[in-house]
Amino acid sequence: MMAGMSNNNASAAVMMIVASTFLFSSMDAATKYLGSFMSVVMVLWCRYTIQAGIMAVVVGKIRGVSGFRTMHPRFQILRGVLLASISVLAFFSMRKMPLAEFTAIIMLSPVLITACAGWLLNERIGKLRWALVTSGFLGTIIVIRPGSGLFGWVVIIPLFAMFISSGYSLITSKLAVLENPYTTQFYSGITGSLLLLPFLMLERKELLDFFTQANAAHGGVLVLIGVLGTLGHLLLIMAFSRAGTSSLMPFTYAQIGFAGLMSWLFFDHAPDFWGWVGMLMIAMSGAATAWLNMRKKQ
Repeated sequence: MMAGMSNNNASAAVMMIVASTFLFSSMDAATKYLGSFMSVVMVLWCRYTIQAGIMAVVVGKIRGVSGFRTMHPRFQILRGVLLASISVLAFFSMRKMPLAEFTAIIMLSPVLITACAGWLLNERIGKLRWALVTSGFLGTIIVIRPGSGLFGWVVIIPLFAMFISSGYSLITSKLAVLENPYTTQFYSGITGSLLLLPFLMLERKELLDFFTQANAAHGGVLVLIGVLGTLGHLLLIMAFSRAGTSSLMPFTYAQIGFAGLMSWLFFDHAPDFWGWVGMLMIAMSGAATAWLNMRKKQ
């Protein structure tokens, strides 16, 4: 049993995390589809505006006006900025990379956090942890295979997103126990929407073209992206409020499997043998790292 948590809370948190990984993979697949013929600003502005709208209604009905108050506005805004930044980088990455390989690189972030702990927090990192960090790094090299011509310079984008994702995860886990999850989701949505609005205004012609030429299916996918993102991140926050981050991190690697399934179903792409080997190394290294973190805290 997870330290300090009931079986019911622990089980609910795990189910929420796994469900969120499925929703994130579905959202990424839908974003990759629209990204082939729509601008990043248009897709992401709609995604965050829909989230802000949904959560404004939810917060208003459940908590009233007081639900919009936050005790940590700077962290809420920072979380929203980091999340929007990850979304932009993910959008450009998925235009050039398969979904599963992109997801595997992003999921290296727990290993990165461990590697940085000794430097930033003056923590002692044992030989086993360094072995896991090295294994995760080698897994990434296998997925990318520099010099193979598979992806080229574009791999820099998901690697950068992975660094940002590490900070986002840490802030999310902190806010999960400090703020109401509905409030946090609202601020993430409104921050992303306002951040992207000036760039959307620069694309007024494309915005007008969308509303005059887009079919109902494209509009439906845009709404779906907003709903999937909202529900996925809401489940993520609710899970972190029920169990520790290190306890839940092993289960986030289900996203690699879901991403591989989505890539095969919707884009007729399956990673090759070495791609699966690299992704498995990343998943096992990250899950083992999280398990060690959990043991340390017990």
